[in-house]
Amino acid sequence: MMPTASIQPNHTLAALFLGVAMAAVVGTALGFEHIGGYIPCALCLEQRIPYYVGAPLMLVAAIVSKAGGPSWAVRGLLAIGGLLMLYGLVLGVYHSGVEWHWWDGPASCATSADAVTKDAGSLLGDLSSKKPPSCDAAALRVLGLSFAGWNVLASAALAAIAFRAAR
Repeated sequence: MMPTASIQPNHTLAALFLGVAMAAVVGTALGFEHIGGYIPCALCLEQRIPYYVGAPLMLVAAIVSKAGGPSWAVRGLLAIGGLLMLYGLVLGVYHSGVEWHWWDGPASCATSADAVTKDAGSLLGDLSSKKPPSCDAAALRVLGLSFAGWNVLASAALAAIAFRAAR
């Protein structure tokens, strides 16, 4: 009887794809902030953390895989990436629920990120005129989904890819 060859997923490509995809998702959010002028709320900023951690971690997984490192280490890093995306999914669902007023958001649901100018001459005037966004109002909806809703879909897809690659 001939042994059957088990087909291993290409961990290097999967990790590289995940790293680039995570960077693209958070890069898109940063683009909407810095180019589009959408000031993120506190929950928006928190949803970026899994991507900030996950993107470089997936690149490390790709490097370890390409260098011929142990398969268990690469699979473990991919699984951690999947867990980070699950955390991002939970944050996105929570924020979406706050936006749809299904539940209350945190009491400190506002941010000061770019809410005031960096120009010292108009600093006092801007303190009273610029308000950070509230977490319970979606800044933009595309096809019925807010940024948080799109994050749920992106996080779910990336988690599924990471967990499948980790198997």
